[in-house]
Amino acid sequence: MPEGEMALSYIPVEDMAVSDIRYLLERGYPRASAITYVCNHYRLDINIRHVFGRVIYTEEMAQARKNRTIECNELAGKEIWVDGYNVLIGVESAFKGEPVYLCDDGFIRDTRGVFRNYHCSDVTVRALDYILGKLSHCAPGKVEFLFDSQISKSGELAKWVGDRMGKAGLIGNVRTSKHVDYDLKHCGELVATSDGTIIDAVNKVVNIQAWVLEELNISPVEIGGLLS
Repeated sequence: MPEGEMALSYIPVEDMAVSDIRYLLERGYPRASAITYVCNHYRLDINIRHVFGRVIYTEEMAQARKNRTIECNELAGKEIWVDGYNVLIGVESAFKGEPVYLCDDGFIRDTRGVFRNYHCSDVTVRALDYILGKLSHCAPGKVEFLFDSQISKSGELAKWVGDRMGKAGLIGNVRTSKHVDYDLKHCGELVATSDGTIIDAVNKVVNIQAWVLEELNISPVEIGGLLS
């Protein structure tokens, strides 16, 4: 076997897939098509494909999103809108020991996909208290939480979050909406989310999930660690 082929045989197949996906993306191929093509080639299962779809971005897109991200010390006195389920479920996943991934754009994402079947638990209380604690430390002028009204018991969750927000000393509002994404994209304020479509539509974004994980010394899965 030639030396080059021998070296290649020791590279995990997922690592080679990531390299191939990046190669195609940087040359203008659509993300979904590139991921599907490469994963079909390497016969990777649906779970890996889903992770790739959440984690891998072009260098240009990743940098553009990082440029929109602001730090905690820039929040003082400002209004921030929070993508309620997105932020809460992301932190919950980390607390439960489920995989959360450090994506190319610097945001933390999980792969639970349980929005429609969401249920509060003891972990919800812990996750929310850390989120509110971090927000309180940043001293924003106002906080607006939005929860998808189409998810069961969102009204009850909003009321509960509102009560705990008041106890945390935060001024603001918690409400449900039938069009959370639209509201966040057009609010004209700082937005806390890891949803890529929202990040791309707003001027400044707050990476709360990353702040909470860093404070608790919880390390997200990095693409190299996942695939090596």
